[in-house]
Amino acid sequence: MDYFNIGLNIFCLIAQGMMHVYFCTSLTGKKQKAYYFAIYIFIFFILDWLANMFSFPLVIGIGTELLMLYGLNRFILGNRPSASWAAAVLAGYISQFSFGLISPVEAVISPYVTTPLLLYSMVIASTAASLSISAVCYTIVVKSISPEEIGRMTNMGCLLLPVLFFFTAELYIRQPYTQIYYDALSPALLFENTTLLFLQALGLGALLCTLYAYRHLCRSIQTRTEMQSLSQAVQAQKIYIAEAQTRYEQTKAFRHDIKNHLSVLSALLNNNKPEESKAYLQKLETVSTTLSFPYQTGNPVVDILLGEKLKMAEADGIAAEVSLLLPNPCGIDDFDLCVIFANALDNAICACQSIEEAGSIRISGERQGDFYMLAFENTCSNHPLPPAGTGLSNIKAVTEKYHGAMLTEKLERRFSLNVLLNISLHPESITIQNP
Repeated sequence: MDYFNIGLNIFCLIAQGMMHVYFCTSLTGKKQKAYYFAIYIFIFFILDWLANMFSFPLVIGIGTELLMLYGLNRFILGNRPSASWAAAVLAGYISQFSFGLISPVEAVISPYVTTPLLLYSMVIASTAASLSISAVCYTIVVKSISPEEIGRMTNMGCLLLPVLFFFTAELYIRQPYTQIYYDALSPALLFENTTLLFLQALGLGALLCTLYAYRHLCRSIQTRTEMQSLSQAVQAQKIYIAEAQTRYEQTKAFRHDIKNHLSVLSALLNNNKPEESKAYLQKLETVSTTLSFPYQTGNPVVDILLGEKLKMAEADGIAAEVSLLLPNPCGIDDFDLCVIFANALDNAICACQSIEEAGSIRISGERQGDFYMLAFENTCSNHPLPPAGTGLSNIKAVTEKYHGAMLTEKLERRFSLNVLLNISLHPESITIQNP
């Protein structure tokens, strides 16, 4: 019994299993737990024992490893199918290519290995090199792609087909290494092994390049979607601002003519025309009603936006409460206020509509020295919060522009969004953050 090979195999299975679990949890943003490692390594040992017992072909071994990695991500870590396949394919691919990359090097060195000590040293060094390459590649991938990007991966065909091609090429390249220890290495064999080493390195590099291109493709699609959404929001906010300006001009004109209206009303009363006076008062009341806002915050743009959004909310049976008075001068651009309120209210209304019982929205504001705190609270479901979308990203961008901060919190069936803004900044001191 070769205790050296048995011990080395056990070490490789444990090291690979730990790296697989660490990579998959880090890539998908899951918390690492000890029993994840124990379950996966235990199954890894069983599959390796079966493969040795029945001498499974390499293709079946790789396919089984991929299915095992998928099961780890899907059923143990609880990831979505697309994210599970992405993590499984990347983990299996890197592992296979890292070990395959060392095979040509062993083939070149093996003719010069003349003693058991050198043989054991070469095997240990090649195993350590393969595991190191795997660790480096896993680290590069984890740092290149965020868990949110992996969670949003839906078009897996763009990634899966190139990787399947690389797997097939890997199997073909590794065929010459069924017996890698030659008695002598001719120039032709040296050239062949050098070429295969170069192909292995290209295959590993092709994975990283494909992953890089795929990541930028996904980000381009996401950016395009966000730009379209932002463009629509900009158009809506321009309408709010234009309507606010129109309301302001109408109110200014009404206040200018109020003396004339009072003179007409006084003349009607002096001439004992109560019915005409009553009709005239009703007309004035109608005009003043059209000029007033259901919510008075001190900012006409925000008043109109709140009126429009909360009117839609109340039509769906959502109760709304507003306790807000913006300082004057506010120090915050009307467009930026629209970004905050429009996105916060859209998210709140959507959350209230997703539950069966009647929802509620509460908006409040409070000045704290040179800062102003906006608070948005709404009812929501018991389900975990989805990843932050475009709306919260836009709000965060505004808070950074005004040297503030954004905080979200979910307590049972209540969600809160707090936005802190510096209102003491002069316009010229405000810096726009690049996306």
